Amino acid sequence: MMSFSDLGLPETIVKAATAAGYTQATPIQAEAIPILLAGHDLVGCSRTGSGKTAAFAMPFLAKVDLSKRHPQVLVLAPTRELAVQVAEAFEQYSASMKDLRVLAVFGGAAYQPQISALRRGVHVIVGTPGRLIDHIKQEAISLAGVHSLVLDEADEMLRMGFIDDVRWVLDKVPEGRQVALFSATMPEPIREIAQKQLRDPKSITVDMAQRGVSTTRQEHVVVSPKNKIEVLCRLLEVEKTDGVIVFVKTKIATVEVADRLIARGFNAAPLNGDIAQTQRQRTVDKLKEGAIDILVATDVAARGLDVDRVSHVFNFDLPHDDEAYVHRIGRTGRAGREGAAILLVTPSQRRVIRSIERATGQTIVHREQPPVDEINVARAERFKARITEAMTSRQLDTLAGLVKDYCEATGEEPLRVAAALAVMSVGDHRFFARPIDEPTLAPRDRPKRDRIDNDYPARERGPRESFQRDFTAGGDSPKRFRREGGDDAAGSTDRSRDDKPARFERGGRSSRRYRLEVGTQHGVQPGQLFGAIAHHTGLSSEEIGKIRIMDQFSIVDLPAGMPPDVFKALSKTWVAGQQLRIREDAFVPGDGFRERADASPADAPADRPAFKPKKAFAGKPKKAFAGKPFKTGAGKPDGAKANSKFKAGKKFGSPKPPR
Repeated sequence: MMSFSDLGLPETIVKAATAAGYTQATPIQAEAIPILLAGHDLVGCSRTGSGKTAAFAMPFLAKVDLSKRHPQVLVLAPTRELAVQVAEAFEQYSASMKDLRVLAVFGGAAYQPQISALRRGVHVIVGTPGRLIDHIKQEAISLAGVHSLVLDEADEMLRMGFIDDVRWVLDKVPEGRQVALFSATMPEPIREIAQKQLRDPKSITVDMAQRGVSTTRQEHVVVSPKNKIEVLCRLLEVEKTDGVIVFVKTKIATVEVADRLIARGFNAAPLNGDIAQTQRQRTVDKLKEGAIDILVATDVAARGLDVDRVSHVFNFDLPHDDEAYVHRIGRTGRAGREGAAILLVTPSQRRVIRSIERATGQTIVHREQPPVDEINVARAERFKARITEAMTSRQLDTLAGLVKDYCEATGEEPLRVAAALAVMSVGDHRFFARPIDEPTLAPRDRPKRDRIDNDYPARERGPRESFQRDFTAGGDSPKRFRREGGDDAAGSTDRSRDDKPARFERGGRSSRRYRLEVGTQHGVQPGQLFGAIAHHTGLSSEEIGKIRIMDQFSIVDLPAGMPPDVFKALSKTWVAGQQLRIREDAFVPGDGFRERADASPADAPADRPAFKPKKAFAGKPKKAFAGKPFKTGAGKPDGAKANSKFKAGKKFGSPKPPR
């Protein structure tokens, strides 16, 4: 390993690097810095976490003329997060260079602050292609003085569709510029850019796959889709984690998974492209500071995310390709520290593991789901630790007096009172875990909706027979479905067919149709609705009827007799960012909306007028004169169609307007 002082860098930059904790150069830094200082173009192939930002930032900073207040170094990055990260690195390495100005420009932020900074003068610009081109076209940025250009994560810019924008910017930069291109892979379009836009470039290939993987423990857990959240939570309980990133496929999934983790007591937050940039930056800062412990993110949102405290990466959803997996695990095991990457795969996805193993050259070890005993021991230890921490509170003596008074007034034993306080702390959630009771391999004949990713987990419970308890109105026992029917959703006694939407038979059981206030425009999938319903009702796949998803809402068939507590819980459940707000449906989907014949006005939604049947026609309609519309009168049909008069030599004729 070489020190930065041996690479020919100015003393001011070496001091700044040392102050930041950088003492030894990584392999790509040791090879790239001398080449760039010598003025050569460079093509570098390296993995995430190899230290390439310093490899181009330090030598290009050494070439900045502080007396000139115009852009001299330009860096293109695929995402806002990476642009901010690179800009911060430039500022860090130039801490001893007074008056150096660095600006990050990216979409999702206001134009005016960026334009104001450009007018004051900047030396280094780091930006995403779209916003950078906007500024260039508006003549807010002049590239005439740019002598150094960096294409960072070139393959990612290709994958995100920025390759034409990259070519456009390259054509605008002066011909004598120096270019450094860094990419994890070298697809053909990137090779074409290197051949046409770079001048006799030097090439560096640093195989970081082995190095990155060697410090990262890689495992995979086979789990059915509906139990993914449950298994993820149990893994988080037994693993000794610091910062955690959970990767999912979609923006909607970031919010849903984060909400489920928060509901289970984890300190989590979503990170996706729909969140405002300022909020995203605050979220990342909170992760760095320890204010939050878990980020649920998409691949794009996590690009450039460099947080040293990230100890674990969980692949809740599989990456779109092998390279994306390498980038994901690059978020952990940084700076030589140990990390862990765990994949949650369904039985049908296990073949993907072999593909990833070939790409990384490492074995991804199979791991069983955490045993219940191990989870319960971990929960007990954490609970005891919380008690120990609470014993140091300043309020301990004051609250101890309240407990003493309570025991004297009620005659309760202090141990039972302490247990009651523990119940208050735990809440309604079951403290000790129970077996999930799922097979290792999913049956081949499972319904398709059971195999959709991002599904809801099955509630921890015993045998299904416990959910078949009967109940009566006003009874003391918890209410669950009576499979053969029962009280309605409001908990009232049964009503006649004329007073409520008709029940219909499915599979020999009485069922009813319900409306859920979430639809295709919210991005909902059938598996999400199926999972939410199964989670809160305990129904099997055979008992949940057809799910029909419309633009604004969805319709589902469920067994009749939904008890009030289940109805209320399901109504407040969030799916795809929307509360379900379940209610019995008085409409059925068709070409438009058509109310069922047996539905009462009380069943109609508040925002839709009650259905009123048209009055029957009285009398017989008069015959129309040729070329004239029908005339209407008392007792005659209003709005009847007029006959059309066909004229010679014309295909169509029109009735004359009424006089």
